[in-house]
Amino acid sequence: MNIVVQKYGGSSVADVEKIGRVADRVARTREAGKRVVVVVSAMGDTTDELLSLAKQVCENPARRELDMLLTAGERISMALLSMALNARGVPAVSFTGSQSGIITTDTHSNARIVEVRPFRVQEELDRGKVVIVAGYQGVSLSKEVTTLGRGGSDTTAVALAAALGAEACEIYSDVEGVYTADPRLVRDARRLAELSYEEMQELAEAGAKVLHAQAVEFAKEKGIAIHARSTFGGSGETKVQPLKGNEGLRIAGVTSEKGLALLCASPGSGAALAELLEHLDGRSSFGKQLLFDREPAGSASLVLSRENLHDFDAVVAELSARFGGGVRIRPGLGAVSAIGAGINASFANVRKVQAVLASMEAEPLQLSTSSFRISVLLEEHHVDEAVRRLHAELVP
Repeated sequence: MNIVVQKYGGSSVADVEKIGRVADRVARTREAGKRVVVVVSAMGDTTDELLSLAKQVCENPARRELDMLLTAGERISMALLSMALNARGVPAVSFTGSQSGIITTDTHSNARIVEVRPFRVQEELDRGKVVIVAGYQGVSLSKEVTTLGRGGSDTTAVALAAALGAEACEIYSDVEGVYTADPRLVRDARRLAELSYEEMQELAEAGAKVLHAQAVEFAKEKGIAIHARSTFGGSGETKVQPLKGNEGLRIAGVTSEKGLALLCASPGSGAALAELLEHLDGRSSFGKQLLFDREPAGSASLVLSRENLHDFDAVVAELSARFGGGVRIRPGLGAVSAIGAGINASFANVRKVQAVLASMEAEPLQLSTSSFRISVLLEEHHVDEAVRRLHAELVP
């Protein structure tokens, strides 16, 4: 029988009723003759609740201990789903990330998978069981429990699919695939039937929540096609696969993220700033974009994201102690990005972005481009309206 890896996000396993619905779907997949590995996220808002609990105990908890705490959320989900399947007469067993052979780097809160040794998973599949794996977590070579950063359950699923030679990796959430914009912001956003790895990775890195950027990177490297689907019904999906070469010039979508800050280092501080960020035990991973400027000599700017940095205030205090007035941090920012193959083949799309922002009187603090992306850094209160207007202007 062929192996299928299915991943279910937090909204899909948010309560006992939804866990039961997931168990029914998994049972149907097994009845269709597939061997099934299921990767689960924590139930609903469990991760946020655990993080809040930690903050009540200590303002800046050690990241190692946070990893020990936060990984409990996925362990709850995996055990409950295994119970639900066994109650339905479907033999199932649950494993943590470390039991599943997910080997990572040592960076707490934002580790990367370096190897997968799925021996126990394969053994249980061979015994006819469904294997439930806790997503978002692994173990380092030094035997430390680690987490993969928000959305890391996607990466767990893709990594297992590659290691097991699975025929498909299916990512289930509360939406039917990937849309040209967040449907909650843009009413006429439409589902994309297909996306290239490059487009999906840019969308994920720019704030789209359906898939995790590292998961897409892993899928591209291993040649794993990803099917993004809805847990709650509907036949639509988005398939993420290699660039075909016939996409031409298109805008695949507009996405955004909030909770950003801009760090600016005065002349002469840039090199020392980069050295300090690297010294902060992997915390430089919270940086979205680092720019060094020749004029004034040695100045630098860094866009910060608080999403994976649970000790943001401590890092800011450390920077201030080292550089004093040489480092300024401007919080309350967001970014809006337009993504698509060939988006910057000419400057026409950049001019359109600038014109839309000018019509809103929203002055961009930064504008950056790549082969697949145009991004602007804005005051956070402009972000939602910028998404709506840019989608109307750029997406056909």
